[in-house]
Amino acid sequence: VQLQASGGGLVQAGGSLRLSCAASGSIFSIGYMGWYRQTPGKQRELVASITSGGSTNYADSVKGRFTISRDNAKNTVYLQMNSLKPEDTAVYYCYADLVRPDGYLLRYWGLGTQVTVSS
Repeated sequence: VQLQASGGGLVQAGGSLRLSCAASGSIFSIGYMGWYRQTPGKQRELVASITSGGSTNYADSVKGRFTISRDNAKNTVYLQMNSLKPEDTAVYYCYADLVRPDGYLLRYWGLGTQVTVSS
């Protein structure tokens, strides 16, 4: 199973970016999908998560600015980031909690994608 993330880049403060992350391979079912971010010297921070049913959760720092969504048919999760701030600069990592037929959960991670917000 692989997670392929895309959509990072450089944007000015106040701008927008949309991240995508597609899971591929032998997939039985996916539970939670979401995004973390990390800056040098800091712990990885949960940005947003979404269940297969569409229930969402956001970090307080991004509420009202970021929107997470997913397409279950495409095994893809999105992160729409609006009103970006310099403090949103980080490497963003997507994840997916794959459910095996026996019910066991395995978390897979995508390679990070850099988001840089200039002031």
